[in-house]
Amino acid sequence: MIIAAISSGVCFAIGGAALIAGSGLSYYMWHLMLRNRKNKIITEAEAEAEVIKKEKILQAKERFLQLKTEHEKIINERNNRVTQSENRIRQKELTLTQKLEEAQRRKGEADTIRESLTQQMELLEKKNEELSRMHRQKVEQLETISGLSADEARNQLVESLKEEARTDAMSYINEILDDAKMTATKEAKRIVLMAIQRVAAETAIENAVTVFHIDSDEIKGRIIGREGRNIRALEAATGVEIIVDDTPEAIVLSGFDPVRREIARLALHQLVTDGRIHPARIEEIVEKTRKQVEEEIIETGKRTTIDLGVHGLHPELIRLVGKMKYRSSYGQNLLQHSREVANLASIMASELGLNPKLAKRAGLLHDIGKVPDDEPELPHAVLGMKLAEKYKEKPEVINAIGAHHDETEMTTLIAPIVQVCDAISGARPGARREVIESYIKRLNELESVALSYPGVTKTYAIQAGRELRVIVGADKVTDNDTESLSFEIARKIQNEMTYPGQIKITVIRETRAVNYAK
Repeated sequence: MIIAAISSGVCFAIGGAALIAGSGLSYYMWHLMLRNRKNKIITEAEAEAEVIKKEKILQAKERFLQLKTEHEKIINERNNRVTQSENRIRQKELTLTQKLEEAQRRKGEADTIRESLTQQMELLEKKNEELSRMHRQKVEQLETISGLSADEARNQLVESLKEEARTDAMSYINEILDDAKMTATKEAKRIVLMAIQRVAAETAIENAVTVFHIDSDEIKGRIIGREGRNIRALEAATGVEIIVDDTPEAIVLSGFDPVRREIARLALHQLVTDGRIHPARIEEIVEKTRKQVEEEIIETGKRTTIDLGVHGLHPELIRLVGKMKYRSSYGQNLLQHSREVANLASIMASELGLNPKLAKRAGLLHDIGKVPDDEPELPHAVLGMKLAEKYKEKPEVINAIGAHHDETEMTTLIAPIVQVCDAISGARPGARREVIESYIKRLNELESVALSYPGVTKTYAIQAGRELRVIVGADKVTDNDTESLSFEIARKIQNEMTYPGQIKITVIRETRAVNYAK
């Protein structure tokens, strides 16, 4: 602002000079005007400088007060922290002083107790010495009276006690054995029935064929292809026979391997959905589907182990467990069968006081020898045992796998449990499906066995061959004979036939009196 005033003054002087020069005024007048103008500018500048100075002083004072306030605040905080620290230190000193006083007091008490114990120990030693002296005197008196030394008397006493203990022990053992014989069968039946009641697994039936449904019969021609090239490429890639016949809106996939049938079904589904069906596309889709099925197998194995709580399995064993989903045994799905055996074994082991997790693990893996990648000429129990041994399973599990069909000797208590549970799962009603021809043949044999006895008029195999009802003539068989006939038929069926589970034989004898009212 001062510079601006000076500048305006200069401009005024220059303008004034020009004006004086133009108007002819004297130099003295001009000089006077210029000096007045200068004094006025200086006075204004000084006043303005004074105002600025006062403002700066006020700002400096405000800044000083602000800094002073902050400094006092920091000083107060530090003082508070120091005060708190001093209070804590003072409290700790007080606590340590109290503890030190308590320790000194206890030390004094301990010294008093130690002195008292020392006195008691001295007194006890004196009494022990006196007791030992009296004992020696008594022993010498007894040896003199009995004519035997102390060692000889001790040996005779020990032998007498041994004989008495042996007699008591034999009596006790015999009582335990008798009681065990009376209750063992009953307890075993209770455990088996309880385990069966607590496990209810689904039964999945696998066939040798899979039916692939299509929207219209026009797709059959595209699947077959020109001169059958598409169907030949599909059969070569999947290893499954594809039967395209007159069945409306259906194609049959035939093959003994369920994994191959599943790959063929999924590949056909993708090809039909996509619409592009030619040999190169078929090979690409089949290879992609094979990888998907392999991933599904691994995922199934992981889900199964998680559901059953079986942890720490080798990845290859997990894959074999998942592969069981696509394998069947007598129509019974192998994975469902293994899950059922695992649950049954866990329950039985828990009831018998054994390790249920170990039994469940052995039950799940007992049939892995049925799903190897190659097909060696070994029984599936032995092959499963070798696989479990290869992948570092526990010895109890390995033995249970190898011994569940008596291929090897049982060395652990888990092995018979797995064997029993395998038999329960396979023999329960509805678990396994037979081929219709062998099923009908077995029923006919049941009825023929009963018809071969004299006095039998009719026989009926019912409940899928689980019960045989025998009708006898009232004039040829008495009531007393029905019991023996039922027993003989049951024994003959048991000796001559092979069947799952058990068969109930019911002999029925009735007398009919018929009259007519005319």
